[in-house]
Amino acid sequence: MDREKMRVEGLRKRYPVGTMLCLNSMEGEPQMPAGLKGKVFCVDDIGQIHVEWENGSSLALEPKVDSFHKVDEPEKKKEKGEPSR
Repeated sequence: MDREKMRVEGLRKRYPVGTMLCLNSMEGEPQMPAGLKGKVFCVDDIGQIHVEWENGSSLALEPKVDSFHKVDEPEKKKEKGEPSR
């Protein structure tokens, strides 16, 4: 299995369908405020995490760019590969 497939499989295991996430920041999307919560509905083949957000949006997270955490994790803990902002 190549490195990218392993990365995507790792994301799928870490963020299975139904996982609740809280947004810290989303690159280029000012309508997506920090603190917004949503539920994972899929991790696609390129590693984007698709979320049903509480504001009705379904924008996907890009783990290499956006900052977020699981609802059951403290906000200070960043996901591996997520930049600190």
